[in-house]
Amino acid sequence: MAQIDFQSRVGVWWTSDAWGIQDVQSRAKELEGLGYGSLFYGEAFGKETLTQAGALLGATERLVVGTGIANIHARDPKAAEAGGRTLSALHRGRFVLGLGVSHAPLVEGNAGTYAKPLATMRDYLQRMDELSDKVEPGAPRPTRLLAALGPKMIELSGTAGDGAHPYLITPEQTATTRELLGPDKWVVSEQAVALTTDREVGLRRAHQHLHMYSQLPNYRNSWLRQGFDESDLVVDGSDKLAERLVAIGDAESIAAHVRRHLDAGADHVVIQVLGDGLSDDPLPALREIAPALDL
Repeated sequence: MAQIDFQSRVGVWWTSDAWGIQDVQSRAKELEGLGYGSLFYGEAFGKETLTQAGALLGATERLVVGTGIANIHARDPKAAEAGGRTLSALHRGRFVLGLGVSHAPLVEGNAGTYAKPLATMRDYLQRMDELSDKVEPGAPRPTRLLAALGPKMIELSGTAGDGAHPYLITPEQTATTRELLGPDKWVVSEQAVALTTDREVGLRRAHQHLHMYSQLPNYRNSWLRQGFDESDLVVDGSDKLAERLVAIGDAESIAAHVRRHLDAGADHVVIQVLGDGLSDDPLPALREIAPALDL
């Protein structure tokens, strides 16, 4: 397997676009001190992903930093490979280049063209491979994980990448991903969590989180493959969808849900704390959850 030096089997998924980078760096240091093994984050509307990775890697010593995901429509494939190689040269074993095709409304809303996601990703990876080995000679290429939900993209994540970084999935889908990839590729599963014993508060946060995703075809199709039906795909998602995709409860309940992904074959699970707004600080919840995870 490609080298990823996770200090523990559980990390964090936090898109901090509403925060200044110095504040994010200080929180990354605290996450490292709490024992979390990684910090992954998205790329859709805000910070440039490779610049942010460099800032977070430079501010920490052991924390793995992962793009979850870098939108392949946002940069040339050779630029992505070159940037990833430089980060890998500076922080060996600590940078993960997660790549994804994004979504048609987001890409086309920025004057891009969204067509044939599988072929587009395959071509992108091939063009990354064409970058000369004179760029960062002797450095490992960046470890690549694909945002893979469907079986063909999961297969590609194993043949042309180092594994998969699935998002908004059940532990059963983690098991499916592991089965399709076999034992020698990475599976890094994302898990949204709402730390509350008030079910109504938890459901409100879960539905708010699912609002955008419930209107994107890639996720709707993924949920149908996972065994949900059209009645679950209403805007904001059904209560059934919300409670299956978001771990709601106290720290012990959340830790138990994370272990289900690990038992299903995930090498690493990144937890995304849901609050009542995008600018909420996830650290208080992550501090409370950490002891239950035995980090």
